[in-house]
Amino acid sequence: MSTTTTHSLEPVLHSFSYALDFLREQVADVAPAQMVGQPTGIPNHPAWVIGHITCACQLLGGVIGIEPWLPDDWTSRFGTGSAPLADAGAYASKEHALAMLRDAQSRIVSAVETLDESALDQPFPDPSYRDVFPTVRHALTQVLVGHTSMHVGQISVWRRAMKLPAMTRAFE
Repeated sequence: MSTTTTHSLEPVLHSFSYALDFLREQVADVAPAQMVGQPTGIPNHPAWVIGHITCACQLLGGVIGIEPWLPDDWTSRFGTGSAPLADAGAYASKEHALAMLRDAQSRIVSAVETLDESALDQPFPDPSYRDVFPTVRHALTQVLVGHTSMHVGQISVWRRAMKLPAMTRAFE
């Protein structure tokens, strides 16, 4: 009799993948010049959101032993406190940005799948974040599910403000 075990964060990785797939669907019909559109009252456009989620993967990856792989200026361009620019020339092409996001996703998923329960339950290394992330498991869950989904939701609001056609499915 064979038993199949699943990684304890499999639901988190599933939700992360689902959210990123929905993000990709939401920008599939967006023209490159529109990727930086900034309708009134909408703070984040797709070009910035894609870069920001990619940045979050690298920052979180550092907590679980992944060496940095993004260009040196990535955190200043897409990290906390950065601001989206309305200049398409300030961003990689949509295809390249989405490829970088897919690479970041692959790196995070592969690394998380190697973590055992002991590694997941280690205290978060930066004490100043421990109220939010008591353990590495908490950080992975919040960033991969909560943070990612929040930004994917921003793209839904952005699409409406840009008067783009409604998606054929909801993000459930």
